[in-house]
Amino acid sequence: MPELRLRPIVGAELLDRPVTRLYGTELPDPTRYLSGGELVLSGLLWHHTADDCEIFVSSLANSGVAALAASPPDAGELPAALVEACERHGVPLLEVPVDLSFATITERVVLELAAERVGDAGAQLGRHRRLLTVVAEGGGLAELIGAGTAELGAGCWVLSCTGHVVAGPDLPGAAALVREFLVADRLPKVVRGMTLLPVAARGGGRLGAWVLVVSGDRAHDEVAAELASLVGVERARVVQGREIENRAAGPLLRQVLAGGDLEARIAAVGWDPGAPLRVVAASASGGRVERVAALLEEVLAAVVPRSLVAVVGDEVYALAPAGAWTEQVRSALRTAEPGLGPARVLVGISSPVAHPGLRGAAEEASHARRLGERRPGRTCVVAGEEIALHQLLLAGVPEGLRGSLRRRLLGPVLDYDAAHGSDLIGTLRVFLDCSGSWTAAAARLHVHVNTLRYRVSRVEELLGADLSNFTERVDLYLALQTGE
Repeated sequence: MPELRLRPIVGAELLDRPVTRLYGTELPDPTRYLSGGELVLSGLLWHHTADDCEIFVSSLANSGVAALAASPPDAGELPAALVEACERHGVPLLEVPVDLSFATITERVVLELAAERVGDAGAQLGRHRRLLTVVAEGGGLAELIGAGTAELGAGCWVLSCTGHVVAGPDLPGAAALVREFLVADRLPKVVRGMTLLPVAARGGGRLGAWVLVVSGDRAHDEVAAELASLVGVERARVVQGREIENRAAGPLLRQVLAGGDLEARIAAVGWDPGAPLRVVAASASGGRVERVAALLEEVLAAVVPRSLVAVVGDEVYALAPAGAWTEQVRSALRTAEPGLGPARVLVGISSPVAHPGLRGAAEEASHARRLGERRPGRTCVVAGEEIALHQLLLAGVPEGLRGSLRRRLLGPVLDYDAAHGSDLIGTLRVFLDCSGSWTAAAARLHVHVNTLRYRVSRVEELLGADLSNFTERVDLYLALQTGE
């Protein structure tokens, strides 16, 4: 538009940036009113010091504006601090002639934008119809993403809240993009050259949503927004399909917990009764059990071909084909952590069993979940294969009873340590961990064997116990575990 006589001062090589709209401002920090792509007009009334330029220009750069068009104050020159800030932050700076009003610039640019939109309307309508046809004809999510990639001329992916690529090719860094999506203060958001668009979910917030990822800056692209909307339609179909399948989950899992012959029920849901299965138990502190169920569905959808999930009491249970997918579940939950809010999610996974052993597997999964309460982290996954038998047995003992047993068996030593500032309990633990080996225990404690013998004899005296007796050793070892 040569008639406007705008002179590039900074960023002449960046003048191919698309302009989405005009925004005039004299605010020192206009961040809250910018969404990206604006040609910002300013008479610099906000300018008083060099620091003002840094604040103003950094807000433009962080918001992704197309350029700044500024009129020199008092018919003078543009402030040197403004020029330096624009160079430093990569914001194109255009000088507006003093005899040219912002109204003239606005009228000219708005007319140009309107003409472009009218010209694009036909093309946009054609794209919309082609994408809608894929959905209407039941093409499925993969075909829809393929069509979206062709229409946008850019890579497209659909990710779940666990970082799983639901549709599209492999995407390195998918988990990191999902974390950015879960903590974003506003959407769409452009992250490392990728645009994140929310795919709406019914309830559950972002943790229950999918995210459409499109390469490039597509935050204001109507086709990308339309694609996200249509992916939402496909997601609704997936959720509905899960709800239909999970109608059988509640009765089946309740029967698993109650015991009985499960062969017919397992065959009725389409599984081979002879194939091994795993039971999963999950819960969340401070979270609704329905949200935990939805999250577990997303997690398992990425690691097993099919699972059944249901809420039973105040826990969520799932039944899934056996496989080595524990670490994948752990990784998926870590990815979803930013969306958990105040909740802490605990998951227990049983060992693989045939259908006659499913009741025991459910108890094992529930005990494993309770063991997670004693471990750190926002999410904790404990598998039956990872824990010793005595830990599983102790996990089934109520907290109050565990404390009572610990006190009954170890009380005199605990009281002695508290009164004398000693650590006979620590000595006892190391001695039992070393299977009663005087040499190994003394080496670990960095004491002489005679010193160790004295301490152990003091423990025996206080407890009235004989640590050469295997049964008494077992009782004391279990009592020590109740405090961990």
